[in-house]
Amino acid sequence: MPYQVLTDSILPPDLAGMVDDICAVHVWELTEQDPILPTIEGFIVYGHPIVRGSLMDKMPRLRSISNFGVGVDHIHLEDAKARGLPVGYTPRFVDGATADMAFALLMAIGRNLVQGVRHAHGPNYLAYDGNILHGHEIYGSTLGIVGMGRVGRVVARRASGFDMKILYHNRNPSPYADDLSATYRTLESLLDDADFVVLSVPMTPTTRHLIGAAELARMKETAYLINVARGGVVDHAALLEALRRNDIAGAALDVTEPEPLPRDHPLLRLNNCIVLPHLGSATRETRYDMARRTADNLLAGLRGEEMPSRAA
Repeated sequence: MPYQVLTDSILPPDLAGMVDDICAVHVWELTEQDPILPTIEGFIVYGHPIVRGSLMDKMPRLRSISNFGVGVDHIHLEDAKARGLPVGYTPRFVDGATADMAFALLMAIGRNLVQGVRHAHGPNYLAYDGNILHGHEIYGSTLGIVGMGRVGRVVARRASGFDMKILYHNRNPSPYADDLSATYRTLESLLDDADFVVLSVPMTPTTRHLIGAAELARMKETAYLINVARGGVVDHAALLEALRRNDIAGAALDVTEPEPLPRDHPLLRLNNCIVLPHLGSATRETRYDMARRTADNLLAGLRGEEMPSRAA
């Protein structure tokens, strides 16, 4: 008899194909009153629904939670621990793709690529004008990385190819810093000096609104903020005001809070802000590897085996 498995949205073909031979997968109605819940043995968390203890209690047969992604701030891990439920996730697989996206955003916002595309496609581009859309030099500039974890370290390696001066801030100095020619700074000192600030910290209570009005005020008027962490790491209201007043040169966000932003959100109308639909890990290769690990974690939990990648 197949395992009864829940998911919060339609699974991508790769992941579905990895589990459908031995699992009957049901799409959750996103309510704790969903009548399928008492039968569920495994839960694939594909989007970012809030998974708290009260939902877990609606699934008395549940014994495996497998998250498609690295961030697990939407899953109440302490609730899962209290109920003896293993929670799997997909670390390491996203590092390269997310670092590539951070650097793509850095270059796009620094060199006015989005505005340039709009201008080149628009009705007013009738003659070349060398006096427009001057950006910021990437080569030889100063990069500040907030969060020198797995993604942050890969960003630093990318930056070395551009001869960037690399500063970083972490809870503790990184043992990898010397190999990356990266210099530890307090957050305040990093913000004072960096031309580009890349955020790659996990979402925790201590990192919520890590970048707010006071932090943005420390940045140079010519500096750019890039967020590939979680939307809640940045105070969006403070960012909006800083961008409107040109207190910083621009921002590039792969993540927002909420996600997606309301269609009338003013950040979406600013020329000095790029917003992407959370594409950090969106390569075919990375998503396939994430799917494989998600399936392996799920099935290990269902069988009572140790998950290959366990968050809690």
